[in-house]
Amino acid sequence: MQQPLDNLLTTLDRALRSVLASPVAARPMPGAELPEAALSETERREAANLMRVNHAGEIAAQALYHGQAAFAQRPQVREMLLQAAREEADHLAWCEQRLRELGSRPSLLGPLWYAGSFAIGAAAAVAGDRISLGFVSETEKQVEGHIDSHLQRLPQADARSRAVLEVMRGDEIAHGAAARDAGGSELPPPVRDAMQATAKVMTSTSYWF
Repeated sequence: MQQPLDNLLTTLDRALRSVLASPVAARPMPGAELPEAALSETERREAANLMRVNHAGEIAAQALYHGQAAFAQRPQVREMLLQAAREEADHLAWCEQRLRELGSRPSLLGPLWYAGSFAIGAAAAVAGDRISLGFVSETEKQVEGHIDSHLQRLPQADARSRAVLEVMRGDEIAHGAAARDAGGSELPPPVRDAMQATAKVMTSTSYWF
């Protein structure tokens, strides 16, 4: 069991790596074998803006999981959250690579997304493991909806971005199901609505910045 200082240093290290370091994926990037499409400038810009939103979402996902893991009550729940964070780190790396390929950049507000999401994750964990796991389930359900909308909005020819999002979608569904199976409780409607409102602020802002 980690001592408080060790836990603090580990948490700080995770935060710095998520926000400042270039992420390295443990799995190959989906669609890497596909040719780069000849996109118009408008199509390229739209694809880049959407992938920037997804990148910002993955920074937030890292922070949520790290905040929840830091205050999880049961070791098995903590390890489950950290494993999900490791898989989500692949998404972060894939989105960042895809942004480079599209000649764009991540959101300038990454540290803000991380700090706010970490605080939300920590608060969920303090409320108890069942609430925390329910938060994971609801978050992943909402992320799945965002990805579905992005798959519809992506330029049809952008098969490389589409391949990344489809694998991400499958992972999000699996994480949500695992949280429910581990005992996650359903969140009340006001909490779900607040989560949607918060996500809307982040997605609409990171689309441009």
